Parts: sequence; structure tokens; C-alpha cells
Amino acid sequence: MFPFIWVFLTSIKPSGEIFSSFKWFTAKPTVESYEAALTNRPLIRYMINSFVVATLSTILSLTFASFTSYALTRLPIKGKGFILGIVLAASMFPQIAIISPMFNLITGLGLRNSYLGLVIPYITISLPLSIWILSTFFQKKPFELEESAKLDGASPFQTFRKIIFPLAAPGVFTTGILVFIAAWNEYLFALTINSSDSWRTVPVGISMYSSQFTIPWGDISAATVLVTIPIVIIVLLFQRRIVSGLTSGKVKE
Repeated sequence: MFPFIWVFLTSIKPSGEIFSSFKWFTAKPTVESYEAALTNRPLIRYMINSFVVATLSTILSLTFASFTSYALTRLPIKGKGFILGIVLAASMFPQIAIISPMFNLITGLGLRNSYLGLVIPYITISLPLSIWILSTFFQKKPFELEESAKLDGASPFQTFRKIIFPLAAPGVFTTGILVFIAAWNEYLFALTINSSDSWRTVPVGISMYSSQFTIPWGDISAATVLVTIPIVIIVLLFQRRIVSGLTSGKVKE
């Protein structure tokens, strides 16, 4: 908690005190940094952009990953291990290795400075990891459930939708939280693809507070506190489900 506490204490210090002394607490707390953070740059717009992009990326990633994971773990498909190996290898590529072709693709499609222009690379990053995580949850479910569903005349899709997916809901929820946080914090693609200020996300927007001659640490600290609060609230509200998802399927030997 030390970094966050220090950032918060910095955000309520007067501007002159931030640079003049190294003290934990200030005798004159102020909210001027918060006012400056909201007025000097369109911070609310940055947060809206991040929320929309992260939400779309999470929904699409979970949708594709759920179907893929179910097929690779529950259906009779040849070469499952090879396919999962390719998925794992794809997740190992660093972002900088694919930034150039991804930039050319987004530019060619005319999607720069748009939500979809960021959703596509975010899915590229999050989908392999989501497939691996969800495959673990789906594989833990008893195969007898599907056999009973087949005897009742259920199709594979009905079995997935009505039986397997609800049982794996904690794992899906946990994966969604991880994907959302990763998309919320992503910087490289957001900086490269969305160059217009009105389309920037939170990490890029905060980095733009710095000018050529000064770094307004008070404004940056206040903006950091404001954009961190939603993530902290989400984790605190759903911490039980997150823990339930991370421990789902674990049994004593």
C-alpha cells in the first residue's frame, strides 16, 4: 500500500510543498491538484474511453475464449494439445513485437482514433491467456454431466450454455476481471494507435500532463488516485467471487 498512500498524500499537498520538502503529511491539505487534474486535461473523457474499451475487450474476449475453451476441453477434436501450444506461444509475444503490423492493420482498416482500433489489439493480447485460464476451469467439470445431457437430447451448444458455462461462471468472472484490468492499464497500443486527445485512454492521458519544462506531480498524483478508485472498488466488491474463481475446481487429494 505504500506507493498508493504516498501518491494520495502527494495529491493533497500544495504545489510548492511537493518540491520544497520531504514530509509525509502536510499542515495545509488542499484539493487544488484534483481541480487542476480535472480541468487542465479531459480526465473524465479519458476514463470514459478506458471504460468503454476495457468493457468491449472483456466481453468479446470472454465470448471467444469460452467457446474455444469448451471445444478444446470437452469436444472430440484432434490435436488439442498442439492447438493449446500455439495459443500459449501466441501469448508469449511481447507487445513491441507486434506493434508495427498491428498499427498497419488498424491504419489500413481506417480504425485509428476509435474504440474498435484499440479493442482489436487488446483482444489479440488477452484472448490467448483467457483461453488457457478458462480451459482449466472447463476441464475440471465432470464429463458425466455432458453424457447425461446427451441422453436427454441436448446439443453441444445447449450443454455448454445450460450446464457447463453456469458451473464455470466463477472462473469466467475471474478471467473477466483480469482482462478488464489489463485493458484499463494498457499503454503501448493506446499511445500508438489513438493519437487524438479525445480518444486517449487513462494511462496515456495521465502521461500527457507533463509539459516540456515542468512535471506537475500534484496533478498527476490526483489523476492517479481518481483513476485507481474504480479498479479498487471493483476488486473490493467482487473479491469473494475472484477468490472463488481462482480456487474453483481445487479438491483435496
